[in-house]
Amino acid sequence: MVAYVVIPGIDGSDGQHWQTLWERAWGADAVRISPASWSAPDLDDWVDAVQEAYDTASRRDSRVVLVAHSLGCWAASVWWSRNPASPVAGAFLVAPPDPQGPAFPRRAAATFVEVSPQPLPGPALVVGSADDPYCTDDAATAFAARWAARWHLAGSFGHLNSASGLGSWPHGRELLDALTQQ
Repeated sequence: MVAYVVIPGIDGSDGQHWQTLWERAWGADAVRISPASWSAPDLDDWVDAVQEAYDTASRRDSRVVLVAHSLGCWAASVWWSRNPASPVAGAFLVAPPDPQGPAFPRRAAATFVEVSPQPLPGPALVVGSADDPYCTDDAATAFAARWAARWHLAGSFGHLNSASGLGSWPHGRELLDALTQQ
């Protein structure tokens, strides 16, 4: 078995987002972060929320996987970089926004602007889209390399969110399953 820490982006993932659909399917095996600063993200608050969710998830199963989307990718990677000894089975990082890109919400997420990818201490997969308005595939490829993660271009699906029409995103589940079987 595996326990999952679900780490959405700004304002969380809505009811039609693949993260929420997966979380419902996983039931008690999933723990969603709950930072106080959903709409005006504070990096330390989000990293603390990842820690709290990780603590809960690790009590449910010794194998914990981080499942992050958008800004949540940065919270997940910063948390794991600060906690390299924490047993994490893998990180699934989908559609990380480019903090230096023109669409990044600099005002709302000011504490995330200076983050930079550091090598992660375990298996990770970065999944991106060729037409993500928040990050070019070249930038996402570079993030994956600097995180020491594998890279997967999922096609052209925008920000890989609810608006992308992915539903329960079976291809994403296949990618996640492959990551967790390493």
